[in-house]
Amino acid sequence: MVKEVKKVEEEEEVVEEEVVEVEDDDEFDDEADKAEGIDYKIENVVATVVVEITEKIDLNIIARKHADVEYNPERFPGLVMRILKPKATILIFSTGKMVVTGMRKASEADRVVEKVLKNIRKAGIKVSNPEITIQNIVASGDLHTNIDLNMAAIVMEFAMYEPEVFPGLIYRMPDPKTVFLIFSTGRIVCTGAKKRSIVREAVKLLNVQVRELGVAKKELGQSDYQDITFI
Repeated sequence: MVKEVKKVEEEEEVVEEEVVEVEDDDEFDDEADKAEGIDYKIENVVATVVVEITEKIDLNIIARKHADVEYNPERFPGLVMRILKPKATILIFSTGKMVVTGMRKASEADRVVEKVLKNIRKAGIKVSNPEITIQNIVASGDLHTNIDLNMAAIVMEFAMYEPEVFPGLIYRMPDPKTVFLIFSTGRIVCTGAKKRSIVREAVKLLNVQVRELGVAKKELGQSDYQDITFI
C-alpha cells in the first residue's frame, strides 16, 4: 500500500513537498525462513512514479544541471539518473512519469524519489505530489534439490517447458500470482510479486509442491544440499 504524508522542508525557500511512503515489507527473519526451506533473496524492485507538473519537463535543463545523468533523446526519450544511496536507477520522462529500478527493498522507494525530486528542483523545475507504485519484485532462490523438469511439465498445471528454446521451466503460479523460472539444479527466479511477503509465500508453496508432486529428484545429479523436511 502507498501512503501520502506531507513534509515541509525549509531551505532558502520554503517548499511544501509531499512524500509517498511505501509500506515497509522487508522485515523478515532470513534465518527462520531458511530453517523452513525458504531460500531466496530480492534481486530487484521496480516501481513507477507519477508527479504533478505545471508543464512538460525539459529534460535538457536537468541534463545541463547534473553532469552525471545520461540523456540522448535520439536513442531513448527518457533521462537516466542514478542514485548511489539507496542504489537505484531512475528513468525520467517529460510527462512527469518515472520508472525506478535496481532497489533491493520496496521501502527504499520513498527515499529514492525524494532525492530525485530534489535534483529536479535544483534545475528550477517544479514537481510535486509523487505517487509511487511498486510494480514488480524479482527474487532468486534455491529449492535445494534437483528437479525433473520433464515430469514437472506434465504434473504441474500452468507449467511450460521447451528445453530447445529455454533451459528452464516456466511456471505461472495462480495463487499467489507469480511467475517462476525453475531450473533442473533447483535454482529459481520469481517475478510478478508486488510485496516481499508474496515472494516468501510463493517460494514456500513451490518448495512444498515440487516435493508433494514427486518432481524433486536427488538422483538427477549431485547437489551440495540436503533435502529439506517441512514441519
